[in-house]
Amino acid sequence: MSEVNEPAMAGPRDYFGGRLNLEQQKKRAKELLKAVRDGDADAVARWQAHHPNGVASERLLADAQLVIARENGFPSWPRMKAHIDTLRIARQRMEAGRPLVPDSPDMVHIRCGEDIRHSLNVAGFAGAFAEFSDPYCQGPVPRLDRAAFLDKRSEFIVSAYDRPLKETRVKLEAEYDTVDAIGAGGRVTLWFEHDSYDQLILARLLANFSRLDARPDLQMICVGEVPGVQGFVGLGQLHPEVLLWLWENERKPVTEEQLALGAEVWGAITDPDPTSLARIARDGTPALPLMAPALLRHLRELPSVRTGLGMTQELALSILAEAEGQSLPAGRIFHALMTRHEPLPFLGDLMFWHVLKDLADSTEQVIEPDPETAGFPWPKRGYALTEAGQRVLAGELDRLGIAGAPRWVGGVEIQPRAPTWRWDEGRSTVVMT
Repeated sequence: MSEVNEPAMAGPRDYFGGRLNLEQQKKRAKELLKAVRDGDADAVARWQAHHPNGVASERLLADAQLVIARENGFPSWPRMKAHIDTLRIARQRMEAGRPLVPDSPDMVHIRCGEDIRHSLNVAGFAGAFAEFSDPYCQGPVPRLDRAAFLDKRSEFIVSAYDRPLKETRVKLEAEYDTVDAIGAGGRVTLWFEHDSYDQLILARLLANFSRLDARPDLQMICVGEVPGVQGFVGLGQLHPEVLLWLWENERKPVTEEQLALGAEVWGAITDPDPTSLARIARDGTPALPLMAPALLRHLRELPSVRTGLGMTQELALSILAEAEGQSLPAGRIFHALMTRHEPLPFLGDLMFWHVLKDLADSTEQVIEPDPETAGFPWPKRGYALTEAGQRVLAGELDRLGIAGAPRWVGGVEIQPRAPTWRWDEGRSTVVMT
């Protein structure tokens, strides 16, 4: 299911994957200094945004280097240089055929997708790789025993992403079996990032391990940004030596507090009443700082009190509204969503296709398919916003009143034309209406 959870990369954000070149950065600093001295408005704005003294500084090369370092996510030029040197040394060892072997064969690396499997191998990691990628950020996540739960998840994945049932169920079963088999004496590293796709899966894994009387040695790498990576989206965009850097600098033992929080969050995710989840998101999650923002984004998939749309649905309609009646290919809508509109990207392309199909399933159309593209691959199929869609966006027509089928947000089942839990953006809370 790797393509389900790997958001498409776009633009310059991943062109170097975190691997900075010191000479290039020196050149950038010199160019910036000259541009500021020449009065270039964009350069001056960059300087003001990142230099503690603004343009009041003497505008020396060292000042320009500080600006460049801070643009790359480092507090100082020396800190950036040390980071570059660390990566360079690791890369030289790898290129010389003497890969760094940071772990041991008994380590299990758990990741919610296959996006870093190859890079870990290239970087010299010797441990086993285990994918656990059930996308809890979409579809039903109810409180059921394992067999019934996997039945429910398999049915959703098959219908939403057009997967074969037998293959889907076998794959899910294998992933759950692998995790459930890890006990005392095992060694595990969890590799996760900041979006709701990752954080909901992380909560489930922590809840699972918290129930064990004899636990494995648990470590975790959980990041929302990486030095040198502008517009960090996920671990899959990183070069192998940057993963090595994360291993050496961001890996921490999993604490009892984190395990307890994971169990609490997982219980709230599967609850048909989202009140507890909203409380956790509102109060914050200091033990796992990236969890609360992800939970907030997850809750915003509940139907809005104003429009009846989940946030992804509303953003998709807003992008179509910008086209002013013109049809847009689904792939272009997805690209605009991921690069310009989504505050915390978490969707893979097939997941977005499911959102569009759900929007199209209405008793009164909110998006209209372009008949000339009906037989095209889904990214090239065109859609336009209808008059009903405009009314929904304006809050004049409730989407739930015309929705064709139920949908789920975690443990909350949302039935059309029935009282349900909604998200109140103005008060940042859930309400039953």
